[in-house]
Amino acid sequence: MEPMDDAVRLAQRLRSLRTQRWPHVKVTQPMLGVALGGLSNALISSWESDTHPKVPPISRLEAYATLFCTERSAEGGKLRLLQEDELEREEHAERERLRGELLRLRALALGLGQEEELPAQGFWHFPDGKPIRIICAQLPPDMLARMPYVDPDEPDYVELYTYADVDALLELHGHIRAVNPASEVRVRKAGPGRLTADDYTAHVVLIGGVDWNPVTRSVMEHLELPIQQRNEWGGEKGPCFEVGERRFYPELHDGELVADVALFYRGVSPLNRKRTLTICNGMYGRGTYGAVRALTHARFRDRNTEYLRARFAGNESFALLTKVPVFQRTVITPDWTDQEQRLHEWP
Repeated sequence: MEPMDDAVRLAQRLRSLRTQRWPHVKVTQPMLGVALGGLSNALISSWESDTHPKVPPISRLEAYATLFCTERSAEGGKLRLLQEDELEREEHAERERLRGELLRLRALALGLGQEEELPAQGFWHFPDGKPIRIICAQLPPDMLARMPYVDPDEPDYVELYTYADVDALLELHGHIRAVNPASEVRVRKAGPGRLTADDYTAHVVLIGGVDWNPVTRSVMEHLELPIQQRNEWGGEKGPCFEVGERRFYPELHDGELVADVALFYRGVSPLNRKRTLTICNGMYGRGTYGAVRALTHARFRDRNTEYLRARFAGNESFALLTKVPVFQRTVITPDWTDQEQRLHEWP
């Protein structure tokens, strides 16, 4: 099908949402424009045109999905865009279904294949537009001593070589920038004197665990999480995550990692209640990478996002302990709709 035909399909779907979604509720273009933030009738009309339709940006389609996922948006005869924390579990699921449908239509209207669809906003979108800090650990001194290009006095110094979890960092930084184009996104290295009050009170994303990342270690002490990381590298079974009397260990065969264990946490920041704290932390680096990829990988991010929103709807903070398969030394993105890959959930 030609892109123009696909653009018309998107326009018709948007018009049908407005005119047919709730047969006993009349939603006019002016009402819709006000609910979406004061948009003009002409702009709404251009999105619904059968002849020369304009393709809305992703953020507007996200708003459509939120608006039309529940008839509560039209309570009292006025159209209102509900906040995400106002939605019930079933409404979250319907929102995700609508969002996926509209973004697929948008991708086709722009001549993109569905596998090439631009990233939806999802869990890595911070709608308030406030600064975001991705905080990584530095490699420990004994490892840096074996690395080239890590001495700042050398002409070939490369600062990125000093970071731990570089694959997770690169994956996440690119994705967060893509879905938060207007936000200030900066990468910081954990350690004394490297971070300011402005860094700590932004939306904070921590990469890596309590062994190398001192910020993760300090933050975990403030959280009321029943999940603890045990760095028993010299123990009989090695390091693990502990929940009560249960322990979850990575799987190694003849010294080769075949499955890691990782923590994904999202909640209100203990350092600024108006911002969020997110932790992606594996026992090994590939677990950390898998925790990141669960919500960035084009083939898995939508289903994993939908699962999280349905499962933890109404919770300010939540955590998921996940298995991260490693096949032929390649990290396989965890699928959180698969019960076997969800090891523990809180609350």
